[in-house]
Amino acid sequence: MIYIYNDYGGTHTTALAAAYHLKEITQSERKLTTEEILNVNYFNKLSKDDFGKLIFHGVDENGDSVYTIGRKSNKLVVPALSNLTLLLQSKHQFHEKIIFSNTSPTVPILMSIGGFFSRGLKIDFIGVPLLVLGAKQCCDNIFRLVENTKQIGNSSNEETVIILENEIYK
Repeated sequence: MIYIYNDYGGTHTTALAAAYHLKEITQSERKLTTEEILNVNYFNKLSKDDFGKLIFHGVDENGDSVYTIGRKSNKLVVPALSNLTLLLQSKHQFHEKIIFSNTSPTVPILMSIGGFFSRGLKIDFIGVPLLVLGAKQCCDNIFRLVENTKQIGNSSNEETVIILENEIYK
């Protein structure tokens, strides 16, 4: 199975989702620390050149691959990847189940503003603290989104491509 977490930039909530999925960070009663957030692979590290690229994060405990992608505001990226997957499955006996999970519903306004300052304007001294505050706000929602994504992926569902638009997990 392949998991692909996606959102606008692919470097904040998707990076956190991949880290939760791979158990690089774990859920607990406390919020993530600033250090934990800033040490997540790819968190606030991707640039505009990385939009549309599948970024490999690792293999989970079940042997499933975990990727992220920043799709910008283009809502056609995931359907196009889904259609490509279906084509490969029909023409080349590719039978890997793929789960596309949208992390955008977990993004708080602080993270959006922080991302704009840090990634858009390159003003990290304003953007990074806002990103960290935003990540602390939404880490529980991201964790729940990942758990739901994994549960759906592990279900006996016959679908080979699943697109999860998700909702806010509270």
